[in-house]
Amino acid sequence: MLITPQALVQAKLYPDEQTVIQEALQVLWQERPHIRLDWAIYQYQTTDISLAKAAWLAGVSFDRLKQLLIQRGIRPRLGVETLAELEEDVQVIEQSLVGVSP
Repeated sequence: MLITPQALVQAKLYPDEQTVIQEALQVLWQERPHIRLDWAIYQYQTTDISLAKAAWLAGVSFDRLKQLLIQRGIRPRLGVETLAELEEDVQVIEQSLVGVSP
């Protein structure tokens, strides 16, 4: 039997299908970190996100993502072109530091 988001909502296990999907994705990121990493690299290559934002999406440090990109033959885009990009990078880095214990 195929389990669907709709079936889980009908069983009153979740309030709506979006919540089912969000929780499933969170578990996927936790259980298969390579998928999260691959997704972040895909986003980095196909959209205009910064290296810092991609590292945050991947759940790895800036330096680790830069190293992984180089290993995969992907040339990292370093530096920001606008003040807005710099501010976004700072926000992403600050968010990634929240809850980090020494």
